[in-house]
Amino acid sequence: MALNPKFTNLAVNTKVDALAALLNSGFLDIYDGTQPVTADTALGAQVKLARLTFNATAFGAGVAGVATANAIGSDASADATGTATWFRALKSDGTPVLDGSVGTATSNLVLNSVAISAGAAVSCTAFTLTESKG
Repeated sequence: MALNPKFTNLAVNTKVDALAALLNSGFLDIYDGTQPVTADTALGAQVKLARLTFNATAFGAGVAGVATANAIGSDASADATGTATWFRALKSDGTPVLDGSVGTATSNLVLNSVAISAGAAVSCTAFTLTESKG
């Protein structure tokens, strides 16, 4: 028989809340290029375009497995020019936690524009973490 777990709201909220807590006072580094296979994979030729900062309490409590980010600090002056394609979220000590997609809609991290220019401001429109009920 195939494995087919189904989780309760309690379970998915507990999982997403634990993940969210890792990002308290952490960072969102935004990159161009190809997203690595896993968040444990070292960076290659990707260029860091900008760094955003999570709040001391990065996310609100999970609801049905979804945690929505509290206000995320903008980067007043982007590091480089390029097209944002993915991000790496890091704990406050710089330890990677997760990677995800960047776009202007239907992405893990939503920005006003994925076209980033060095020295320009970069801000986040929306960011959520989601744990599936199965």
